[in-house]
Amino acid sequence: MRKRLIASTVLTLGLSLALPATTASAIAAGTHAGPGAPGIGDPYYPTYGNGGYDVSHYDLDLGYQPSTDRLSGTAVVTATATQGLTSFDLDFALDVSSVTVDGRPARFATSGEQELVITPARTIPRGHRMTVAVTYSGVPSTVQKYGFTSWQRTPDGGVAANEPESAWWWFPSNDHPLDKATYDVTVRVPKGEQALSNGLLVSQRTAGATTSYHWRQNRPQATYLATLAIGHFDITHSRTRTGVPVVNAYSTALSPEVKADARASVERTGEIIDFLSGYFGPYPFDAAGGYVPNVTSHFALETQTRVFYSPSFFATSTDTSVVAHELAHQWWGDDVSLKRWSDIWLNEGFAGYAEYLWAQHEGTGTPQELARKVYDSHPADDPFWTVKPGDPGAANQFDDAVYDRGAAAIQALRDTIGDTAFLKLLKAWPAQHRYGNGTITEFRQLAERLSGQDLKDFFQTWLYTPAKPAAFPSGH
Repeated sequence: MRKRLIASTVLTLGLSLALPATTASAIAAGTHAGPGAPGIGDPYYPTYGNGGYDVSHYDLDLGYQPSTDRLSGTAVVTATATQGLTSFDLDFALDVSSVTVDGRPARFATSGEQELVITPARTIPRGHRMTVAVTYSGVPSTVQKYGFTSWQRTPDGGVAANEPESAWWWFPSNDHPLDKATYDVTVRVPKGEQALSNGLLVSQRTAGATTSYHWRQNRPQATYLATLAIGHFDITHSRTRTGVPVVNAYSTALSPEVKADARASVERTGEIIDFLSGYFGPYPFDAAGGYVPNVTSHFALETQTRVFYSPSFFATSTDTSVVAHELAHQWWGDDVSLKRWSDIWLNEGFAGYAEYLWAQHEGTGTPQELARKVYDSHPADDPFWTVKPGDPGAANQFDDAVYDRGAAAIQALRDTIGDTAFLKLLKAWPAQHRYGNGTITEFRQLAERLSGQDLKDFFQTWLYTPAKPAAFPSGH
């Protein structure tokens, strides 16, 4: 994944726009109305997300022209005010032409890098369910925020996929995993083009020179897990053993060799979901799949029910390990999402550990062997150990240590609490937090309840100490 620093100007913006404590507490108590906060309160990304409301649904009606990379449309955001609101923000980067709130025209302005500040005609009372319609257009590949764009243009279209942010480039949102919602995504493209998104394909209709695709995600989904891909694809259909439909897609522009290796890997999606279900519990969604577009990036992303894979993973051989990693995220990260980005270990550590489980299934190594290899291959003075998987900092959020030390820590936990408690834990966490959010502290408390052990020192050593643990558990 991409690594980057948070500019000091971003932090300053997030702090300078904060409300006085007395005003904020009065608004939260419902005694009077005020502006919603321009950030949701994540220390890593002070301006990401917004306060004052909770989104329940995004209904996106879009049109896209591949020849110009121009995207236009209207986003209808259904949300409930969690305080009285005189104004509120959405995170967005394209040009807005009009906004209505509950059908009435609203004033709007931009602030900072990605804040769309909306002032409704009437104050929104706490508890009110509001409908916000934003009409917009732009060329996403030309828009840079904080020095980058999350939109990947291709010769035949474009792709929205990135972490921790990608929504700004194609729809206005409350862009933080704390505010999950369901989605309807309708995209009109020139006939012959295809449009992919999350969930199930509700309809596909061609009228004249335009084809319309309507995708629906009917389970809560974090904004960074929403994806859009437009281009020319070869599409396959299959099902898991339990009947979940699997839709995979491969750019027609991939070389024959890359496409063959990609298909040999991604077409095992159903099999791998069935395998991981044995460890993590029933698959949490009613659709699955992945896509390999014609992009030059070098990462994969657990976009919910429709995983994004850069073709670089299949440039020289098959790679089912990355498929296992991203599909594990459907439980660890998608079904149960983070409350704050510092808890990234709950996503990447367990997806990395799923690679260990899959390797054992494929006969290429046991989790104990693979975790021990990580431990032994990094001497105590290696900077690898200075990154704390449990709170790596925004600059190191996708550092190798979060993945590798993070996965090794899970095997060390298994060795510490024993297989019985550990295997219960792998299923209990997704079951208890289904379609919600969680923290490392909550995970530790669950592990302690199931194992009957005090694990505070273990978690401190493996996740929060910037040094190599003195010893690796011997295993059972």
